[in-house]
Order: sequence, then structure tokens, then C-alpha cells
Amino acid sequence: MRKEPPVEQASERRTGGVQSLERAFRILEVMADAGGIIGLSQLAERSELPLATIHRLVRSLVDLGYVRQEANRQYSLGPRLMRLAAESGKRIGVVAKPLLTEAVEELGESVNLAILDDDEIVYVSQVQPTGNFMRMFTEVGRRTLPHSTAVGKAILAGRPDEEVVALLGRTGMPRRTAYTLTTPEEFLDVLRVTRERGYGTDEGEQELGVRCVAVPVPHAPRPMAISMSGPTTRMDDETVEHAAEVLQGVARELAAELGAGDVLIG
Repeated sequence: MRKEPPVEQASERRTGGVQSLERAFRILEVMADAGGIIGLSQLAERSELPLATIHRLVRSLVDLGYVRQEANRQYSLGPRLMRLAAESGKRIGVVAKPLLTEAVEELGESVNLAILDDDEIVYVSQVQPTGNFMRMFTEVGRRTLPHSTAVGKAILAGRPDEEVVALLGRTGMPRRTAYTLTTPEEFLDVLRVTRERGYGTDEGEQELGVRCVAVPVPHAPRPMAISMSGPTTRMDDETVEHAAEVLQGVARELAAELGAGDVLIG
């Protein structure tokens, strides 16, 4: 009598190994959600996969350089992911450019796209209004910490408080201006307001004289937000609320574009 293969092996044969690929990506996503480092038992629990499967796939990811084993026997996201992330950010910026341009034409201020890369905000695309140039910190390629930016608040508002506190513990909350939030308690209070109204603001916390408003991009392949920045003299509350509505429409359009599946592999 022929012995049947284990269910997992039989399933992988039927799908041509696609199940293993899906599980490997699930492992990477769980690691990212955990802050980039996690133990095998936690990984198995959160991914809802058998420990033996986790061990086999993680070992393959380590061999490929996408996961790294730490001295404390935990596992972290590996350096080879950095190149993929960088190219992904470039492609997303290219796709977003026409949508950002439309927003600038309507709003008349600078519009930016930023992503959360590990614990930092990275600006990946920007469009400036014609004849209204104002040099600001939101230049493409600029990296900063989330706690002092509108995009950081818009992105982190979608995360549980405990995860936000853990991130702030890793990065610290250095003061950029007199208005920068420097305690987790203050930041969590602001996130509650951000969740209620659907957009985050930077009230001169990153750069004096500059006010920003940002909204998250829903269901994006990686955490990202779209923002509008301008001098405080032109960014009154009515302008900010109108900008938030416009940016939310742009964010929905961008989410649909990214959902087409050609950004991360294009």
C-alpha cells in the first residue's frame, strides 16, 4: 500500500510550491509587525503556522539573507530586504506622481508621499506648485522620525498604542522645535484625535513656520501617507480641513493603483 505524503507536502505539490512562498511572506510580514525582530515561538503563534514549518522556512530565509539570526537566538529582518524596499519606494513614487500633481493643482501647496521604513519616515515623492516654491524638509529621500511629522501620525494612528509606544522607545522623541511632542503620553493623545478626524497634522513640530496635514493610504502594500505642507500664514484650519478631504480622495486613488499589483514587481 502506497504511503500518502504529509498534508503540507501534498498541498505544496498541488500548488507548485506557492503555499511555501505565501507562508514565507507571511513570516516576513509578522516580523515587520513585531518591529523587525521576534522569537520562533512568537512567530509560530502570530503566523498560526506549525513550529516545524516556521523553523524550515526561517532557515531558508536566513540562508538567502532576508532574515538574520541574532545573538539572543531571535530572528530579525535581514539586509537583503533593504534593496527591495528601496526599489519598491522608487516605483511607488513614480506611480504616485501624477496623482500628487493633480492635488497640487487644486491645493496650490506642496504635496508629498512618505512611507514608514523600519522606524523612520522616508519621503519618496513630492510635487511643488509652480512659482510658489518653498524649500522644506520634505525633500525626496529625506529621512526623519515619525513623532514630529503629520505623515508619521497619519500612519501610526492605524497601529495599536502598545506598538506605537515600542517604536517611540526605540527611536526616542528628540525635540526639533519648541512645539515637538516629546513624551509618549502626549503623542498618544494626539493619535486619538488623529483617528477621530481621519488626518494628522504637524503644527510646526518639525520645522518652525511650516504646517502640514496628512492622511494614510488605505490598504497600501506598505505603511504610507500623503501630506500637504505650507507656511503657517497660508495654512489656517479651513485650509487644512479642505486639504484633508482632497488628500483622502488622492489616497483612495493611489490605493487603487497600488492594488493593481504592478508596483512591487514592476
